[in-house]
Amino acid sequence: MPARSAAARAGSAAPELLTIGQVLARLKPEFPDLAGSKLRFLEERELVTPVRTASGYRKFSPSDVERLRVILGLQRDHYLPLKVIKEYLADLDAGREPTLPGGGEAPKPSILGRERRYTRDETVRAAGATPMLLSDAVSSSLLPATDSYGEDSVAVLRALVELQRSGIEPRHLRTFRATAEREVGLIESALMPVSRRGDATSKAKATELAREIAGHLETIRSQLIRSAIGRLDT
Repeated sequence: MPARSAAARAGSAAPELLTIGQVLARLKPEFPDLAGSKLRFLEERELVTPVRTASGYRKFSPSDVERLRVILGLQRDHYLPLKVIKEYLADLDAGREPTLPGGGEAPKPSILGRERRYTRDETVRAAGATPMLLSDAVSSSLLPATDSYGEDSVAVLRALVELQRSGIEPRHLRTFRATAEREVGLIESALMPVSRRGDATSKAKATELAREIAGHLETIRSQLIRSAIGRLDT
């Protein structure tokens, strides 16, 4: 049997390339709302660069899939706009050790990049909380009523543990949910010109714009709180 050419041998060692449909099949269990339009939008914003076949079809490498997992996780768990995520990934690509706004490390691309899920008991233990505090957080609409939680929920429960030490209970924070709903209404009104177009690309753009607006609102809210606290010292 004749020996294979170097090109053939190289081709056999090349990583598996995936279609958009295959990428969606891998990521949808973690990100149920993910759609092909979202992947195309992320490519348009140059956060991921799949190769193109001679016929023009997109093909994603395993590293592209892990990069997408990090991007989507940062959006879902840290509510970061794509501009910030792009800067984070650029630093990561350059070999630096970037941190997220406000400090802390974000997940890096890895074959083990899936977010850990915690049972209710594990969530309580990881946060140093009690089952009663978790129940109070759920009844106060600060956490969802579910059988498993992610890292973001553990962080919320840890914060509630610390607040409880100062006498602040979940029931005192019920207005946070109402405030959040009002802000969502404000964001929806701002997005109306984009979202009314109805096409998939516009929907992806509206989602990203919503995150950017939410980030700006968070900046203003944080500054108002800091200013109010500053007045306590006078």
